Amino acid sequence: MSSSDKNKESKQAIFHINKEENFPDWFGEICRVAELADIRYGVKGFTPFPPWSYMTMDIMFDFYDTALKRKRHLPMLFPTVIPEGNLTKETEHVEGFTPSVFWIGEIGDGEKLEERLALRPTSETAIYPMYSLWIRSWRDMPLKRYQRCSVFRSEIKSTRPFLRGREFLWIESHNVFTTHEGALAQVMEDIETTKEVVTGDYGLPIMVFKRTQWDKFPGGLNTYAADTLMPDGKVIQLPSTHDLGDNFARAFDIKYLNENNETAYAWQTCYGPAVSRMFGALISVHGDDKGLRLPFKLAPYQVVIIPIIKGKNADAVLEYCKKIEQTLDKAGFRVHLDDCDATPGWKYNYWEMKGVPIRVEAGPRDIKEEQVVVFRRDIMKRESVALKDLKKHIKALGKEIDQTLKSQAEAKFEGLVVDADTIGQIEDAMDKGKIARTPLCTIEMEGLSCDEEIKDKTGGEIRGTRIDIDEKADGVCPVCGKVAQDIVYVARSY
Repeated sequence: MSSSDKNKESKQAIFHINKEENFPDWFGEICRVAELADIRYGVKGFTPFPPWSYMTMDIMFDFYDTALKRKRHLPMLFPTVIPEGNLTKETEHVEGFTPSVFWIGEIGDGEKLEERLALRPTSETAIYPMYSLWIRSWRDMPLKRYQRCSVFRSEIKSTRPFLRGREFLWIESHNVFTTHEGALAQVMEDIETTKEVVTGDYGLPIMVFKRTQWDKFPGGLNTYAADTLMPDGKVIQLPSTHDLGDNFARAFDIKYLNENNETAYAWQTCYGPAVSRMFGALISVHGDDKGLRLPFKLAPYQVVIIPIIKGKNADAVLEYCKKIEQTLDKAGFRVHLDDCDATPGWKYNYWEMKGVPIRVEAGPRDIKEEQVVVFRRDIMKRESVALKDLKKHIKALGKEIDQTLKSQAEAKFEGLVVDADTIGQIEDAMDKGKIARTPLCTIEMEGLSCDEEIKDKTGGEIRGTRIDIDEKADGVCPVCGKVAQDIVYVARSY
């Protein structure tokens, strides 16, 4: 079988899967046929990212880079390995991450290392010993740094490309301040950055929660995280930001001389947008039964050009299409001319499955009339456009496509939350793909038995309290019957 025949066979696989009715199979198939991830690597949870997904994620990274640099964060890069001694300095942090750490204990033919090395599950214990050397005075702060890297965690739950893996791609920002107020202001800035990039640029609607004390970042004071809704009614965590207080500063001796020439401990935050996970959410939320629908901002190819070749007109059509490609390329669009020998119909299906936002078609008639046919993937609409207007039209259409995808995603959030006062109502809400809003005795006590009972009886997890709206607790806890201190949200999750 030729490679072209194989492609023809594989691309058809996605069409008979209804995303809303069978999301798990849809997700697995689109990862395969759109060449987003290849699970045949041979190590569970470690997945190669072929060009189409990696190019998209690279663009997603660029949006975060731009936002962070604009807000005065500077990039850096730390080693992948962390000495065991560093990792054990912050006791609560270690207890939280030890079960998922990959260890390196020997090199070569079995030579034991003097000290084991951990593949970073996150980088606090790698970076903060250096911060203790870099920071000396209040003039050194605020210190705002970030890095793009991989992190490694031995995922206990079943793995799935992008959504849950043992290696994922992210940005982590680590920031140091002279006051707790400065750290809290950074937390709010991180939340605004999440809204700006994840919703504004990626088109993913979110709900922002303050996590419970038993679900916070190990070693920190409080965790704030953004969740989005997946097509199967489960939520998935996207970026989270953490108020670390001065806990890590005390563990790693990050001290400075203040304006009164007195020694004081610093205050810290960290922020972790997992870009590979957000890519998984992106394709899931925006995709349809024909495959991917990528936002214009993020697509590796924003425009694909399809020549409609008929006999003796082949050379003229190709030349016409090459000039269009050059024009759009010079205008700053990411454009691809598909001049392979497959039929136009096969190319239409292929690029629709890959999610390219705009397709430009041109044949002999279009040359004669100095026009092209423009197809937009989001609403599957085709129209004729004069060649002289093409650049302006594509620019406007790109903005419209991104707004349409965002609006369609946000529409699915409408009616998402339902009030639930009993365990039965909580379970019923989640069975319908909803998030339950329920009173709870408190989220401030670790090891709360009411949380465990809700999880055991409904399969849902308490996501926390909303920080983007003002709510007052009322009613009683559905488990223990005590007067509610908090309003929490319960959902099934990845």
